[in-house]
Amino acid sequence: MTIKEILDNKEKYLDKEIVVNGWIRNHRPQKEFGFINLADGTCFKQLQIVYDNNLANFKDVTKLLVASALSISGKLVKMAGKDDVELQAKTITILGKSAEDYPIQPKKHTREFLREQAYLRPRTNLFQAVFRIRSLAAMAIHTYFQSHGFVYVHTPLITASDCEGAGEMFQVTTLDLEKIAKTGKVDYTKDFFGKKTGLTVSGQLEAETFALAFSKVYTFGPTFRAENSNTKTHMSEFWMIEPEMAFCDLEGLMDEEEAMLKFIVNYCLENAHDELEFLDQFVEKGLIQKLTDLVNSKFTRVTHEEVINILKKADVKWEFPPVSGEDIAKEHEKYITEYFHGPVFITNWPKDIKAFYMKQNDDGKTVAAVDLEVPFVGELMGGSQREDDYDKLVKRMKELNMNPEELDWYVNLRKYGSCVHSGFGLGFERLIMYLTGVENIRDVIPYYRTPGNCDF
Repeated sequence: MTIKEILDNKEKYLDKEIVVNGWIRNHRPQKEFGFINLADGTCFKQLQIVYDNNLANFKDVTKLLVASALSISGKLVKMAGKDDVELQAKTITILGKSAEDYPIQPKKHTREFLREQAYLRPRTNLFQAVFRIRSLAAMAIHTYFQSHGFVYVHTPLITASDCEGAGEMFQVTTLDLEKIAKTGKVDYTKDFFGKKTGLTVSGQLEAETFALAFSKVYTFGPTFRAENSNTKTHMSEFWMIEPEMAFCDLEGLMDEEEAMLKFIVNYCLENAHDELEFLDQFVEKGLIQKLTDLVNSKFTRVTHEEVINILKKADVKWEFPPVSGEDIAKEHEKYITEYFHGPVFITNWPKDIKAFYMKQNDDGKTVAAVDLEVPFVGELMGGSQREDDYDKLVKRMKELNMNPEELDWYVNLRKYGSCVHSGFGLGFERLIMYLTGVENIRDVIPYYRTPGNCDF
């Protein structure tokens, strides 16, 4: 039986003989008896095992170390003076002993140390909570989109197009790099795909092609950026959720973003009670209240120009003074969410700081783009109405020294039944940071990939 099944049905199994398998998370052996905290990964909680010297292998059991694997049979009984249960062991079978040099002990380890033990850190309470919430959030995302008529699309990981135009792509090649280093010549026509290719930074462009066939689609998969950044919010490999919707303008896009985010947060509140209580106590005080407030809040909608004016009038000495026509800083994002007491959609951004595919507004200066800012985190989602006018898109690409012919399949969508359409991107790891209160993005993905790190 699993520990989850036992703890979810205490009354059913009380005073019954049961068998449970798991690993030791804590062991307190005494002279004539002992206590074991057993975990099997099926739920956040652990089951207390009580044993005494009536065990045939009592001496061997008292020597067991943390992480040893056991199979235990016994009777489930109520704890003395507590509204909880424990298992009185009759037999303990040792399935696998743990060595003395096991690095994860029942004490407080720093997260930096646990990153060095990434293959073992899922066994700790913190990462049991984080990765279970990650799993639940993924389920919530699929549940939301599938129940709202979206088609799940698997966009390619290997691509010849740089969606963001920043040139921060990992190159994919089978060419002899040592030979290239000697000759200084590269002939991509002889490469595996016959052209220069890389790992995708976004599935958005390909998702648009499916949106103009299925109306509503979404991607959910890994993306890659060769950005040499070592901040707490950047990684070289991360997961993205990217919905694309035909017949949807910027207002409809914001409606979808708000509804989806509230659904995910509420799903986790309902299904990760134990995990969130632990994180609320040990990681971010007030976490549950923060998430509950988001679900119950109304998201404000304000233009970029209005935000800049608010920031300029604020009685604050900014590290980075707000400037019209330019991006806003983290300190500005924090102030704006506090100013409006909740999540804020910032719309109509200066076109010169946004991507080529965004819908150009009639003022000639801004695009129909939107960033969602949430309290404590800042930017969580970014999206836009896509440019659906063929001539405007081609002109914008040429202004940015892009060759429309290299993306002819994308540009041609504007010739073959173009319509108003929009989409957004949500970084999955940043969402998990928000849901768990964990501040470093390296701690919300099983194995992080950052500059200089590709271990485990």
